[in-house]
Amino acid sequence: MTADLGRLLFEEWPEAIIATAADGRTLFWNRAAESIFGYTSAEAVNRLLRDLIVPEDRIHEEARILAETLASGQSTHESIRRAKNGSLIHVDATKKAIRGPDGALSVVISTEKDVTHLKVLRDARLLGARFGDLLESMPDGIVMVGSNGRIALANSRAAQLFGYDREELRTLQIEKLLPQRYRETHAGHRTGFFAQPHVREMGAGLELYGLRKDGSEFAVSISLSPLPAAEGGALVLAAIRDITERKQFERALEEKRAELKRANQAKGRFLAAMSHQLRTPLNAVLGFTGTLLMKLPGPLTRDQEKQLKMVQSGARHLLSLIDDLLDLAKIEAGTIELRAEPTLCAELVEDVAGSLRPLAKGRGLTLEVLTPDEELSVRVDQRALRQIVLNLVNNAVNFTDHGGIRIHLTRGLRAGTPTVEISVADTGIGIAAEDLGKLFTAFSRLDAARGRPSEGTGLGLHLSQKLAEALGGRILVLSEPGKGSTFTLVLPQA
Repeated sequence: MTADLGRLLFEEWPEAIIATAADGRTLFWNRAAESIFGYTSAEAVNRLLRDLIVPEDRIHEEARILAETLASGQSTHESIRRAKNGSLIHVDATKKAIRGPDGALSVVISTEKDVTHLKVLRDARLLGARFGDLLESMPDGIVMVGSNGRIALANSRAAQLFGYDREELRTLQIEKLLPQRYRETHAGHRTGFFAQPHVREMGAGLELYGLRKDGSEFAVSISLSPLPAAEGGALVLAAIRDITERKQFERALEEKRAELKRANQAKGRFLAAMSHQLRTPLNAVLGFTGTLLMKLPGPLTRDQEKQLKMVQSGARHLLSLIDDLLDLAKIEAGTIELRAEPTLCAELVEDVAGSLRPLAKGRGLTLEVLTPDEELSVRVDQRALRQIVLNLVNNAVNFTDHGGIRIHLTRGLRAGTPTVEISVADTGIGIAAEDLGKLFTAFSRLDAARGRPSEGTGLGLHLSQKLAEALGGRILVLSEPGKGSTFTLVLPQA
């Protein structure tokens, strides 16, 4: 009965009691040892104590303490243990060597008390004494946490964020400040952080929430920084920021973005429908005008013919604007369909020049095309490429009063990437430096600002740049007032 009572006392003792044989094998492991170090008695008994809970860098120190115990019969010391989950535990240990009648060592009994929190508190107080004013001035909530997860120090902002008194915070496990759904995984992450501490953002890429004393949650961002402490211990400094307003702004922005996307899609559908509705009567106007100009119904007077040609020109221009608006809507909605195919650049440039040469000649301008001897080919949507070159050359003709336009096709190299480049240079009025940034803006008409009459809506260059980007290229411009401009379409050569 006495032996059973003694064993019961050993089992229920509030401090870890460990008995080891002369060779270091564990013979006894009570319930407090199970609770503190995480190993069950079945897992611990018959294993070498140094392999079980002694950190590798403390093995020699433990051997020294054991030798001291054997020499004097008893020793009291502070030590560091490693629990089953990898966390470091500070203990106050007392060892006693028990020998048999023959003087041979029979067993070594150790009682070990977990003083990690006291050690962490001491280190935190030292840091608080040195940096307390700095921590209090921080706009973020600051808490210092030991490897056991207990809060050792907190600033006033942290107490305000979570609705606790500062002293209340010092009695809590850090997991108490997290919603229940995070706690189990956080304990594992905490152990992993102390095993490999480094500055990082907690839960990067995830939505994190803190839990106030009243049970309410709020969105947070948390940055972690390790603070090395004495004798192998460690503290982690967590900077906690309430990002509720930022999250609300992000949600509002996302909702607005979705609303704008829907509006843009609706605009695209509207323009597509309207373009069809407008094309039908416009094509009818062009058809009947063409019939009248061919004088099939009968002869026309000179004034009638002149007026019909004006109607025809206006209808064609309006049809062109409708096409531009529809293309722009498709590009912005991401629904434009491009069909890449091998395209001979010289052939396309010559074709565009041929279609605009009569217009240039009518204005007294020359239109020259320079192509290399080698054949340059790119895989692009031919319709889009033709529209870009046509817009650039047409602009050059419209803004040149004297001289001429030169289209130059060359091979290039930009940032190590082979390119095909189509330059359209004119001897026109040029563009002021302050206006260059407005060139590719939708509905921008620099000609109107200079008092120069021009038709159109200012969509040409904007649409051309958008099409160039859709083809994987871009349009560059160099210009000097009074000396002309050069627009260069740069396309990657696959």
